[in-house]
Amino acid sequence: MNAVVDPLWLAAVFLLALRVAPLFVMAPVLGSTDVPVRVRVLLSLALAAMLASAGGVPADAGVLAALGAFLAAAAAELVIGVALVFGVFAAFGAFLFGGRLLDMQVGFGIANVFDPVTRTQGPLLGGTLGLLALVVFFAVDGHHLLIRGVVYSLERFPPGRPLSALNAAAVVEQFGTVFALGVLVVSPAVILLLLLDAGLAVAARTMPQMNVFFVAMPLKVVAGVLMLALSMRYLAPALARAFDSIGTYWQRLLG
Repeated sequence: MNAVVDPLWLAAVFLLALRVAPLFVMAPVLGSTDVPVRVRVLLSLALAAMLASAGGVPADAGVLAALGAFLAAAAAELVIGVALVFGVFAAFGAFLFGGRLLDMQVGFGIANVFDPVTRTQGPLLGGTLGLLALVVFFAVDGHHLLIRGVVYSLERFPPGRPLSALNAAAVVEQFGTVFALGVLVVSPAVILLLLLDAGLAVAARTMPQMNVFFVAMPLKVVAGVLMLALSMRYLAPALARAFDSIGTYWQRLLG
């Protein structure tokens, strides 16, 4: 006996898959690992099917009335998915920005390392802080919160709703989170290095015979790395603030 599949359910699965797919393709948490594209597509479809089967997904019948309306709804879902993933990017990008800032102060900026996760060249301390944030994110079940966030987005912004209802100003505000949290993470080490540079500048004026360049490089490396290690015990509030910014951004974005 052939089972008849509801076309509205299929439309809901397809639209939800377009919203969920950026989490598995672009997000630093799930999209940076070397997973085959076929597996990511199947995971997106499976999660979309579960969400559609759980109910509460009001797939508007109007999206099936015409091909143009359905394609417009599909494009809107993809844009919403990318906008949601941007919040995750900003949270983890803060640690990359802070590490890059500290790399330039310490002197590691002249020797970027190869990142085996993203297969790109990146800052040494920035990659280390990013991996630390990723470990903590999984340790506190942050990936479960991402799934809950997708469900929340469906409640606040169901499929078929026009993109004009999105709060575009939230995206601009989230850019500031990257810089504010990035400086907050490495602020103790940056302040120490700033004071060290000021002391070395005074020493260079009072003792011109001393080669400040060769003295400053190892001294700044030791001071910067040591201060960063000592400030790790105070990193928990910054991590919590970065992860909380994801949910706050989604609430502002979805209105």
